[in-house]
Amino acid sequence: MSSPSIRSPNRLTLVGFGAVVLLAGSNLVVVRLSNRGLPPLFGAGIRFLLASFLLFGWVLVRRMPLPTRRELPGTLLFGLFGFAGFFAFGYWALVYLPAGIAGVLAASVPLLTVLFAAAQGLERITVRSLAGSAIAMAGIGVMLGAPSAAGVAIGPALAILGAAACDAEANVVVKKLPTGPPVPTNAVAMLAGSLILLALSAIYGESWLLPPDASTWGALAYLVTLGSVALFVLFLWTIKRWTASGMSYMFVLMPVVAAVLGVFILDEPITATGVVGGLLVLAGVYVGALSGRRTPASPSGAAPVLPNGDGDTQLNSS
Repeated sequence: MSSPSIRSPNRLTLVGFGAVVLLAGSNLVVVRLSNRGLPPLFGAGIRFLLASFLLFGWVLVRRMPLPTRRELPGTLLFGLFGFAGFFAFGYWALVYLPAGIAGVLAASVPLLTVLFAAAQGLERITVRSLAGSAIAMAGIGVMLGAPSAAGVAIGPALAILGAAACDAEANVVVKKLPTGPPVPTNAVAMLAGSLILLALSAIYGESWLLPPDASTWGALAYLVTLGSVALFVLFLWTIKRWTASGMSYMFVLMPVVAAVLGVFILDEPITATGVVGGLLVLAGVYVGALSGRRTPASPSGAAPVLPNGDGDTQLNSS
């Protein structure tokens, strides 16, 4: 049975949770800044290549074991879906979408995870998940039905949903296949994902140039350090002191952070259509994936990854 301190988070745990939400929501805005100076696939690839080097340094210093031959397939698939797939779609979409709108659409990850897990035999479809899906789809319909009012282009919006689908599949992969401890697993997965992203960048013909200005350098430095490694460490620290279901509510709060920061940093508007559609999407996520859940804390030896995009628990939260 979980201890009371895990069931009822103390003040320090809630501070950690708030910091995770702030960092994860900020990532959506900072990626928008990064995309102004770097091609999206190249920017994502460089971000995770550098972040993987930092994690490998951590692995070396702590003498952590790398994934075994048995764990490697799951780790590489996690890198394919959780980093390469999620961020290829996500970075490209954030060239065009306001950060708040992207955050709302990406918040469908928990709901898609429930549906994907059911489709692959890990869970059962429930009335709650079907109802949540219907509500979320109605919200997406509202947001896409008036693109000029909500600032939503259909192509980039579908790309964000594609990113969410990749993240959801990464969650299922982590549940179905063996992986190692979280830091070495994410180091290898990040490296694999970054190489795929850079290969896609080369195929797409993006220009591989150094950032042209200080603001892009600052955005990249933030995403590598605070937006990837620090967020990952803080997430692990917090989830060990709370439940996975409690931490999953970051998906409902991240879009709020992204929308507010988008207004002040990027001058992105908040429209009535976007608010109504966004509230419906978040309500659908709550009904279909978050309400009624009582997920116990991860057992010893489990490999939680950041929900994201940053997250699955998976290190990705945009």
